[in-house]
Amino acid sequence: MLPLRTILHPTDFSEPCGHAFRLACALARDHKSRVILFHVVPPSIIAYGVGAVAMEPWETHESCTEQVRKLKAMEPRVEIEVRQGDGEAVPEILRVARETECDLIVMGTHGRTGLGRLLMGSVAEGVMRKAPCPVLTVKMPFAEATASTEEMKGKAAEPALR
Repeated sequence: MLPLRTILHPTDFSEPCGHAFRLACALARDHKSRVILFHVVPPSIIAYGVGAVAMEPWETHESCTEQVRKLKAMEPRVEIEVRQGDGEAVPEILRVARETECDLIVMGTHGRTGLGRLLMGSVAEGVMRKAPCPVLTVKMPFAEATASTEEMKGKAAEPALR
């Protein structure tokens, strides 16, 4: 079995990341490992004329403190280390994964396809392609996925019962 000492959880505080955080913490409890909660503040650059001007990011480190506090309070039995970075998400996540020698990356994915994926990019895909360790992506909570599967089985069985 894969030894899990350190689990990296990159987050943008979205709903899929919340589901991934709960899964990362469950794995950490089961394997007596720690979770590194990592948030990247993206750069804010405005193009003006022939140059670009770096602006103060709309999302500052201070604005994340409350969200981090709420997440940590959800899992008091798990050792959670908080890190924040600035820049592009994929290279920053990969840098922290290498620095911390994490054994697993657990991250949420929005599951965008088509034009949405083209315009927004896919952080999860970029991390999966170059990660130094296994990556587990979470789109929805397991309970919802299981319920959906069970509902589908029940609906498929209904006509046979009539």
